[in-house]
Amino acid sequence: MFAEWFSQQLAKPTHSLLGWVAKKLFERNNRFLEESAVKLCDIQPDNVVLELGFGPGLGLQEAARRLTQPGGKLYGLDISEYMYNTARERLQADIQSGKVTLYLGSVEQISLADNAVDKVYHCNCYYFWPDLRAGSREIHRVMKPGALMVTTLHLEALQRVVASGVLKDTNWQPELYMEALSETGFVDVRMEEQQDNERSFKAIFATANKA
Repeated sequence: MFAEWFSQQLAKPTHSLLGWVAKKLFERNNRFLEESAVKLCDIQPDNVVLELGFGPGLGLQEAARRLTQPGGKLYGLDISEYMYNTARERLQADIQSGKVTLYLGSVEQISLADNAVDKVYHCNCYYFWPDLRAGSREIHRVMKPGALMVTTLHLEALQRVVASGVLKDTNWQPELYMEALSETGFVDVRMEEQQDNERSFKAIFATANKA
């Protein structure tokens, strides 16, 4: 029963004791993956960028730091009201300046226009989406032609979480996500082993094809 409750908190943390524990886990374990995803996106100072499942906002901070030109804009989307409020506090100055805009909602309904963003990134969240193809299709819609999407993950750690029973959904396998991306308009979909400061992780890359 506890594993099921905690799995729900990982997917959508609430303002509760278990939600607070999930937030602390995100802050401790996801910072490296968030920063790595931002780095691999090669964000330029005037890019329009979207982070999915931003959690407590660590990746948003890293991306916002790179957007130094007037045209640089960062959007974030998360389904958890608790994480939304946490990130709003963390990014308060950038939100007030207009550089950052956060949305509360699902990846299946992103509040952005077609062909709006240059880069998309996320980590440790695709396996919580109820429909990988619907989510992938919506991400593709908001991306400009040739725009890059990057997601990062610790595959071995993810496998351990699945084995523990905390994560039971069958969508955790990266191959399923990559298949959904390929079927919804992405090209050059690939997963690569990455190394940074002697820490290894996996990164999935996909490019939006709008031909």
